Amino acid sequence: MNNYKPTLVILAAGMASRYGSMKQVQGFGPCNETIMEYSIYDAIEVGFGKVVFIIREEFADAFKKTFNPKLDGRIEVEYVYQDLNKFLNGRKLPETRVKPWGTGHAVLCCKDAVNEPFAVINADDFYGRDGMQKAYDFLTKECNENTYGLIGYKLINTLSENGSVSRGVCNADEHSNLIEINERTKVYKTNEDTLVYEDESGVNPLDSNSLVSMNLICFHQNVIPLCEKEFDKFLDKNLHTEKGEFFIPLVTNIFIQSGLGNVKVKSTDAKWFGVTYKEDAPTVTVNLRNLIAEKVYPNCLWDWDIQNTPII
Repeated sequence: MNNYKPTLVILAAGMASRYGSMKQVQGFGPCNETIMEYSIYDAIEVGFGKVVFIIREEFADAFKKTFNPKLDGRIEVEYVYQDLNKFLNGRKLPETRVKPWGTGHAVLCCKDAVNEPFAVINADDFYGRDGMQKAYDFLTKECNENTYGLIGYKLINTLSENGSVSRGVCNADEHSNLIEINERTKVYKTNEDTLVYEDESGVNPLDSNSLVSMNLICFHQNVIPLCEKEFDKFLDKNLHTEKGEFFIPLVTNIFIQSGLGNVKVKSTDAKWFGVTYKEDAPTVTVNLRNLIAEKVYPNCLWDWDIQNTPII
């Protein structure tokens, strides 16, 4: 095993337009814990050494007020600000550009904060202890300059009861090397309890045990200079495209297709849940309380004296 502790990078800079509020900082746990706090708790439990929040700078004071008291002495914490003007390399930001550059740009913003293998997660998704354990094991035992990893969740464990979802279905070879991710929009369970997705060809069946990416991805730190190189190319073509985004899957696909290395797909039986729709919120609360009843988590994740710290 390697002698470093990996880092957990949390994507928390985006506003949730479909959900209608900043769901990243909504309290769901009995002591007002956010979803991301359960991921951080799991990361600490399995051995991660640092957490990096990627946020917008205007929320920095509020984030620090909320999370620093809870995490002080438990894990190293760093804040990275995703800004539209970062890494433009002399280009002028178009006046009409307001949308963030995307998750690949967010990872690039970690250039001075991450110097070891790391896992990336969404702030508003619950990944489960086993998912985080699989990520830690991969980062400390298998990850290197030529080998990244993706924690694959069984499709049946990633659905919403309140509407269809979009999922990236992993296609891997016999050695569990990722070949491609097939984006399937409008995935849902039928009245006959079968899983399907809709596209221009109609309604198509899906295997409930198909592995899908929920954006728990494991990287060697050399992905950051790769992001920088590819983001520069992206800007050459998309600087004036108002809604163009530089996504993490684009970078991983370039990594594979350019022959730089492989992305291993690691399966987990953990159940994902999140707030794709506002109506999902009560289910998240119930799921967390069930895990507490099963003794997976304590009733309050952090110290009693700070359990009522207000959420942003």
